[in-house]
Parts: sequence; C-alpha cells; structure tokens
Amino acid sequence: MYTLGIWDGHDSGAALLDDDRVVYAANEERFTRRKLEINFPSNSINAALAFAKLKPTDIDRIAFTTTEFTKTLTRVFPYIKENYYQFRRRKMLKPKWYDIKHSRWVKYTVNSIGIVPGCNTISRAAVASQLKKIGFGKSRLDVVEHHTAHAATAAFTSGLNNALVITLDGFGDGLCGSISTFENGKLERKQVIKARDSIGVFYEMVTYSVGMREQEDEGKVMAMACYSYPFKYDDNKLKDFYNVTGSIIKAKYGWHKQYDMLDRIAWSMPREQFAYMAQQLLETALAKLISNALDRYGFRNVVFAGGIFANVKMNMLLRNLENIDRWYVFPHMGDGGIALGSALYSSYLSTGKSNYGFGAYLGDSFDQDYTEAALKKDRGLKYEIETPKEQAAHAAELIEKGNYVFWFQDRMEYGPRALGHRSILAKSDSEDVKEKLNLYVKKREWYQPFAPSVLDGDVPSLFDFDGKGYDKYMTMAYMVKDKARGLAKSVMHIDGSARPHMVGDENPIYKNLLERVKRISGNGMVLNTSFNLHGYPIVRTPEEAIDVMKSTKTKYMFINGMFVTNKSGV
Repeated sequence: MYTLGIWDGHDSGAALLDDDRVVYAANEERFTRRKLEINFPSNSINAALAFAKLKPTDIDRIAFTTTEFTKTLTRVFPYIKENYYQFRRRKMLKPKWYDIKHSRWVKYTVNSIGIVPGCNTISRAAVASQLKKIGFGKSRLDVVEHHTAHAATAAFTSGLNNALVITLDGFGDGLCGSISTFENGKLERKQVIKARDSIGVFYEMVTYSVGMREQEDEGKVMAMACYSYPFKYDDNKLKDFYNVTGSIIKAKYGWHKQYDMLDRIAWSMPREQFAYMAQQLLETALAKLISNALDRYGFRNVVFAGGIFANVKMNMLLRNLENIDRWYVFPHMGDGGIALGSALYSSYLSTGKSNYGFGAYLGDSFDQDYTEAALKKDRGLKYEIETPKEQAAHAAELIEKGNYVFWFQDRMEYGPRALGHRSILAKSDSEDVKEKLNLYVKKREWYQPFAPSVLDGDVPSLFDFDGKGYDKYMTMAYMVKDKARGLAKSVMHIDGSARPHMVGDENPIYKNLLERVKRISGNGMVLNTSFNLHGYPIVRTPEEAIDVMKSTKTKYMFINGMFVTNKSGV
C-alpha cells in the first residue's frame, strides 16, 4: 500500500511510504532553492513518484496536516503566505506599514485560533484542487492533526517499544504541544498544551527582539547565549514568564504583553545576556516539565518532535535527567517533518503499523553518468574517476593537509542537517581552515560553531557520552572531554560543547573516509557542515554543487565517483 504525506506550510514537503518502509522524503526548498519554502510541494510530490516509478493513480491514500483557521485561509488565498514569506525572510526593504504588518497581537492571536467549523472541509477542497493540478484524481484524502503528525514521527521511527512522546513547537491547530504514550504499538494522546502557553512562541519573540528572523534564526540565539557571562536563575529577569506545575506549563502573560516586555528588556542589555536569559528559562522550564511528565505517566524512555527540539543545548540538558534511560529526537523535528508524520499516522490508522526502520538518506540520487555529463559542460573543471575506497583515501589526505573539500554522494539527506552525503568537510582541529570556510563559503555569524562527524566507536573517548543512545543525526549537544578539546578546535563551541554526527555502517563510504582520517591523525573526526551557501538550502543536484564550487572558488570536490578540481580554485 502506497501512502503519500504532504505538508504545504512552513518548510513544505512530501513523503512516500510503501507499507512499512519509507521510500522517499524531501522538502520543497531543495527544488525551488528558496529556504524554508511555503508553497504547495508539487516538486517534492513529483520527485517522490518519479523515484518510486509510480503514477498518481498508484497511490492508495494521501494524508495532509494542519487545518487551523490561518492555514485554511492561506490555502484559499495563497498570496497571503507568499507576502508574509517575503516579509519574514526580509527579502524586501523595511515597509512603511511595518508596525501594522508585524503586530505581535494580531499575528499570534489569529494564529492561535485553531480549527473552527468549516476548516477541515475547506482545507480538504483546497488541497484536493492542488493535487488535481498535478494529476491526482479522487484518491482517499486523510487529515491528520498537527501535533499528532509530530508525535507519529517521533514514536514510529524511534525503534523503541515503549516511550513517552512529547511534542513542542510554536503552534499548530491551536496547540503548542502534546504528551502521548506509546506502548505495544499503540499511540495514545494524554495531554495537550494550548497555543497561548507556547514557550516556542516565546523563543520566537526573543529571536525577533534581538534583530533576527523568527522561525529561522532561533539556532543563532542559542549559539549567542554562550557568549554571555553566566548568572544564577534567581537573577534571570525572564524567570517568571512561564510556570510549570506537574506536567502543565503556563505562560504568565498574553501575546501582546509578553512581546512588549521582552522588547523592553532586550533593549536594556547586551544581546548575548538577553539570549542567555531566554535559553536558561527554556532549559529550566522544559527540564522540569519533562521530568514531571515522565514520573506522572511512569516512563523512563522519551521521544521528542517539534521545532523546540532543534535546540541541541536544551536537548543536552534533557538527556542528562536522572529519570531518562533512553531518548530519541526525530531528526527532522520541525514542521518540515510533518509530511512524513501525516503519512505515518494515516498508515497506522489503516494498517496498525507503528514501527518503521528509519534512515536519513531519503532524497534524490544521481548516477555517475549523469554527474559526468554535468561536469563536461564546464571547461573550468577537470575530473577523474575514482572508486569509493580511492575517494575516501584521497579526501582524507587532502583534509589532513589543511584543505576543505566538497563531498556529494548518493541519496540526499532528509532534514536540516548534512550527514555525509551533501557535506563540506575539513580538519576538526584547524582554526585556519575554519576561518577559510567562513570567508569563502559559509559567511556565517562569527559565533555560530561548526559541527563534527565522528566514528561511532570514537564517541566515548572524545565526548561525555552516557550510553543513553547514539545520535546519528546531530540532534544533541555533548561536552567535549578536556583531553580532546585540542582535536575539536574547529567544531567546538566556546562553552566546550559540540553537536556530533555519529557515523557507523549506515554510511560505508563516509565511514571509510573517517577511518582513513583516523589512520593519519589518530582520531576519526572531521568538521562537517552543510553543502550550501549561507541562507540557501542544501544542494540537491550535481549542477547545484558545481555552481557552489564555482561561485566560492573551491578547489576540490568528490562527487559520485568523480574527483573534481576547479582550475580557478583557491
């Protein structure tokens, strides 16, 4: 049975299931080249069908999510979300009507309305109309509630037989979170958190208050917080904004007052200090909430989904809670993952399946012939064919000589992280190559750290690792051990933490590269950052990889069995 999941909001995308197997999943931004695309995912849907060699008539059921008032409104009038997309991403000069357009009260009050009568019917009709344009007929169309879709991603891909399932984000379908149990293959919701009490919206407001883009730059706030001098929680001016009682969290203020107070407090102090306060509140409140929820429902395993769990520093604190034995964060934790969640839950209702083998490499691939044809079009590039073992050895040698290399292999990763298929690689202990990467390629804020890829077997010797679960997908920060900090200079944050990608047999050619690095340097770790220009999506095709290589004057690239040298590279 083929099930197609779609999401047509922030970071839209599509996912395809074949019974209990995830066949394909990708987000629309990779096709349109607009980061966090918000339009209907026609390209992602067509790519999923093409990958599986299917026609629209082969799909048994289609599932989509989120039928709240505002989402329904933008389905009927799509120009509304396009205008807001351009505004939110600051693809325009600051408009004269700025204060009205960005009214906190209007934005958050309207978005928290949730599902009202008629929303499901109107949204169904709008989505069906879009599907008809790309060849679908009268396929069965299921609607999955927003936080149910998030919960399904975490529960059904975790590999755990029992766990508490917690979802938290800004808001969706009138909620900002949910608590469910997952036992004996059954997912059962126990509790919800209303949108008014969203600590995700709080962090979004903080992001905006320090001059950054909400729903996009929250990770920068987390990184910047580490540059503040520390202080006790009792001295935190934000500590009373949220109250946790048992497994219930409540916001003290309404949207308008909360934003007004945050804006005034942010104005009175350095950005780093304000970011520290926000991060400290987030960590303190959610550690208490989740610890209490585990005790209340009698679980020691916990799985997470929702945009809040992109905060790897908070995740590190949660992982260390004494009443957690095993944890899991769904790798595509934000709204970009709920197309898959919709498909998973729709299939679960139909078949009862609730355990899916999950790997991150679910996107497009391009064979050697296609890649070579793309390379031949550019006379400024020269290339030679190498075997996978030759590529791993050659790349390791260049990295250890102080070069950075582009690394493009096989199927594209699903989610926001590069995991050794669309990556830029360099030494983990070189500040010089880190600066070169920032100067020529990434051009990011100076306080944003890079991340490491590391062999599974080397993790315990390099990081404070508790054995509660290997993190294949960069969803968790760990403290670097004192003895390893010299080896991790280019991948470690100022506080000594890092967000490792742990590599095993799931990625043999990349594992081989790390093993080659270890033979030369003594440790199986490299700097790994996403293969893209800052502010743009990760590359999908060989042509896009070539464009980035040329525009950044990068000298070396390994791509689908080819070693490429840019004649004008530096």
